[in-house]
Amino acid sequence: MTTIAAAQTRPGTGVVIPLCTPLTPGGEIDSPSLRRHLDHLINNGVDGVFALGTSGEFGFLTDRQRVAVVRTTVDHVAGRVPVLVGVSDTASERAAAQVRLLMGFGADGAVATAPFFAATGPAEIAAHFRRIKQELGELPLFGYENPPRVNGVSIPVTTVLDLAEDGTLAGYKDSSGDLDYLAALLTGRRERGLDAFRVLSGSETLAAESLRAGADGLVPGLGNVDPVGYVRIYSTAGVDDAACDAEQQRLRELFAIVAIPTHTQMGDSSRALGAFKAAMKLLDLIDEDRCAPPSVLYDDTDRARVAALLRAHGPSPRGALSGTDRMVAS
Repeated sequence: MTTIAAAQTRPGTGVVIPLCTPLTPGGEIDSPSLRRHLDHLINNGVDGVFALGTSGEFGFLTDRQRVAVVRTTVDHVAGRVPVLVGVSDTASERAAAQVRLLMGFGADGAVATAPFFAATGPAEIAAHFRRIKQELGELPLFGYENPPRVNGVSIPVTTVLDLAEDGTLAGYKDSSGDLDYLAALLTGRRERGLDAFRVLSGSETLAAESLRAGADGLVPGLGNVDPVGYVRIYSTAGVDDAACDAEQQRLRELFAIVAIPTHTQMGDSSRALGAFKAAMKLLDLIDEDRCAPPSVLYDDTDRARVAALLRAHGPSPRGALSGTDRMVAS
């Protein structure tokens, strides 16, 4: 059941952080670190959290681990902000099973990508979302556009708007990084009179432009590291654009942590999520920067490169950051 406090802030507006999932050295969910991180985000003004998205490594976690993440998040947030939960899976019945597994703990809405691995088209994608919504019932469902992770194909704008029009989708997270795609969504929403349909940008580097184009909120993975920066962008977009653009440029420079030349050979997911977690550990937000298998882990050389970018572009510290020593966020 949605709590009174969470209901006062409708899911799908403002700054919603797609949570990284802290892990212990043994690979279990680090609930104390997750609780500490949630408090840090909420105390710094975010409007919601999203568990088990790409930043949360949902695809690498067991069902038992996913349940632990959702239980801990919902219990600890305790209605202070809305909680969204990812239920993405390769096919419709698998996603429906995730709804049954995860949505009974009190979250405020669910998020799902299109089906992935198998080649699907608009008809299959629409049927997929309708099946998830059928299982979800009255809780809102948010679609999730992330082409690099879902067969490299965008969900057609007309399909998204049709699903909004028939009540299947309450909102949509666009992580395509394509401003033309976002503009088409926003234009179609206006033309169809879908005022209640929420459109959020998942781009760390185009947050300001997305808000000025008409997006209702932001879902930036980098917000795990620097929530205050995205809260500032949200509050200044269209009000003080010089300040907004300056903050966006700083965050673009900080986002370079996801592309450092790592000392250890690894793929892009290991590099990006490892960077977020290394930065979070340096900021004393979590205890360990471990990612879930089969991710390749950062070493001290990699951490030092992240630390250098934090010194140059990251959140203001109370104490100096030296080498790979921890830095405490203000």
